[in-house]
Amino acid sequence: MAVPEKDRQPGSEVADPENEVGELVGRLTAPGELEPAERRRLLGRLARALSTGARKARETGAGRGRWLADVFLNIAPRIPIRDLHTLAEHHHGLTGEELADDLVRTAQKATMTVGAIGGALAAAEFAAPPLLLSAPAQLVAETIVVAAIEVKLLAELHEVYGVHVQGTGTQRAVAFTAAWAKQRGIDPLAPASVTLALGAATKTALRNRLMRTLGRHLTTFGPFLTGAVAGGALNRMATKKLGAAIRADLRVKLPPGGAPGAVGSAAPRDQLDA
Repeated sequence: MAVPEKDRQPGSEVADPENEVGELVGRLTAPGELEPAERRRLLGRLARALSTGARKARETGAGRGRWLADVFLNIAPRIPIRDLHTLAEHHHGLTGEELADDLVRTAQKATMTVGAIGGALAAAEFAAPPLLLSAPAQLVAETIVVAAIEVKLLAELHEVYGVHVQGTGTQRAVAFTAAWAKQRGIDPLAPASVTLALGAATKTALRNRLMRTLGRHLTTFGPFLTGAVAGGALNRMATKKLGAAIRADLRVKLPPGGAPGAVGSAAPRDQLDA
């Protein structure tokens, strides 16, 4: 739940960083286009909220990777996942492979845009390049948002291919996050993939995946617009690769006689925590 405007501290948009992060990631990954200025403003607010959390993590001795993983697991249930009916409506009636194609293209465009903004911001601070463990907050924000967009893509591809994941909203959110960390689809015939998704091995995989994503974004530092170009291109390629891998995996996990994009096979579900 977001902090009401009237309850926020004077002169600060971020009075409750933990709740603010979830709210902002939800807005940055919601369906529809955001104006560049609005996206930049939201990323700036997210960066400030994350920097507050990072300071607290350093005070408690938490490592960057563990803190990033904890933050992402906390906001995962806030990522807005659309059901098959809604996906078809939002993508002009497309179904099956055509709908999957459009989802991947849309996700590529979204992560490319975030990467370009993050790269441009990083380029502006090129005079003071950071170490990995003291990465500027805007690149941490970019990492979180790109990961959320890709988890959303992965979850919605499961909808398209009719591979339904059982469990509560939070359980499903964790299962999709675990699948993103491993860059694989979820096996619907293995219930343990959901119930055991928060095991030590999965947490380690998530931490490593987030740190690799952050490390990729650190390579976008450069003068003038080189950071923006590199940030957008690297994110686009990574999202395209993820989409191809998940689709190939889900095609072999389809139920016997099943086909992707059978609208009407799932109950409406606008968000994972619904």
